[in-house]
Parts: sequence; C-alpha cells; structure tokens
Amino acid sequence: MWLFVTCSDNVLHNAGLNMKSTKFTETIIINEAIEQVFDRTQDYENRLDWDPFLISAELMDGAKAVDKGVKAYCMAKNNVGMETVYVSFDRPKVAAVTMTKGPYMFKSFSASWRFKEMGDTQTEVIFVYSFQLRFPFNLFTSLVKSRLRHDVQQRLKGLKGSLETKKK
Repeated sequence: MWLFVTCSDNVLHNAGLNMKSTKFTETIIINEAIEQVFDRTQDYENRLDWDPFLISAELMDGAKAVDKGVKAYCMAKNNVGMETVYVSFDRPKVAAVTMTKGPYMFKSFSASWRFKEMGDTQTEVIFVYSFQLRFPFNLFTSLVKSRLRHDVQQRLKGLKGSLETKKK
C-alpha cells in the first residue's frame, strides 16, 4: 500500500526543505566611470588582482573575452570550483552567469553584476546571487547564504579598493 502525502510550500519551508531559490543582493558605490568598473569585473586575466575569493579564474574553450555563451571556470580559495556560462552580457550594464557544473550541493546557481552610472566618475555595482541547494544541504541554506553574502561583500570591497587605489 502506498501513502501519498501532500505538503504546502510553507510546511516544506518550515521543515527546512524549501524548494525555492534563495536570492540576495549586495551593492557598493565605486568612484570610477561605469566602463572601467564593468571592464575590471570581466577581465579574467587580472581577476585575481582584486578578487579575494578566488585562486583561479579562466575563460574556457579558447575564449579570449567574455560574451554571451562563453564559459568560465573559477576556483575558490576553499578549492571548490564551478563552471559557468554567460547568459547575459551587455557592456557596461550587466553580466550574468549560470552554473553548468559545480559542487553537488548546488542544485542551481546564478549570479549577476549590474552597473548603474551615478555620474561621470561614480558607479553603483549591484551583485546578485541566486541558488538552490540539494537535500540535505538545503537544511543549511541560511548558513550557506550567510557565508556567500560575506564573500560577496569582500569581493566588492576588493573591487572598490583596486579601482580607487589605481586612481591615486
């Protein structure tokens, strides 16, 4: 005999089995023109100069520059790597990726950089992460989100420091 039980999303969420994506946004204002800020974030040859989260960052399949459809591979300092593909690329406004291969704990993962011109020499950078964890990792979604948020904040500070220090 089979027993079928239906649960609402709220019941699953309260049980730590949230099946929806988790999303968060971090922003920073950088005293530099929008084109310079955008280009710095998408320059894989110099990515490690400012990004404290990574130990390697490279474009794949012979790509020389970022564009929609280009794949990239990044390895974090904790030796966890992820392959992504650019799903959006509109210089100097937005660059977005989605995971194609990565840690098993992620059912899905995507990230976007958005840039807003605040004046000739000031740019707002908006970094968005969206992810869904597989069971049983989804029981620790809050912890993973907190860690990722901290890493994004450090990355944005590194980006700001590298651009604003270069100007002095």
